Amino acid sequence: MNKSDLAKKASKIKLLLTDNDGVLTDTGVYYSIRGEELKRYSIRDGMGVERLRDLAKIPTGIVTGEVSGTVKKRAEKLQITELYVGVKEKHVLFNKILKKNKLKPENVAFIGDDMNDYELIKLVGLSASPSDALEDIRNIVDYVCKNKGGNGAFREVAELLIKYNT
Repeated sequence: MNKSDLAKKASKIKLLLTDNDGVLTDTGVYYSIRGEELKRYSIRDGMGVERLRDLAKIPTGIVTGEVSGTVKKRAEKLQITELYVGVKEKHVLFNKILKKNKLKPENVAFIGDDMNDYELIKLVGLSASPSDALEDIRNIVDYVCKNKGGNGAFREVAELLIKYNT
């Protein structure tokens, strides 16, 4: 996508949705005998959530197929109120999110990395993926980040949106 088209799409965004695992995390998870214990999140991505909210007035939402205490804690820390866990068909939830926020599809951006994000990617106004997303996902998104999931991909998209919305 050329820079002009990307700028046009980015300037319409009023909500940034993201997957969790593979976008906000590096896909790694640490298990103990008690089950899932730890996931690694980037502090820079967290700052991206804050900057996006404070500078461009664009909130962030997380839509994930996982039901994880770590994602709930991370969302709480970053004051993310749009949190949807255990969502297997993300595209089905999309209309509910649009209605709740009184938005049109072109007002929503989404960052995804795997096949469970595919259908939602096709519905949003601006789509993005980390550089290490599955090839099928990288081939359909509007913007492929230079950064990997859990290593600044979210921040990269946040800064892009800030650039075109402030």
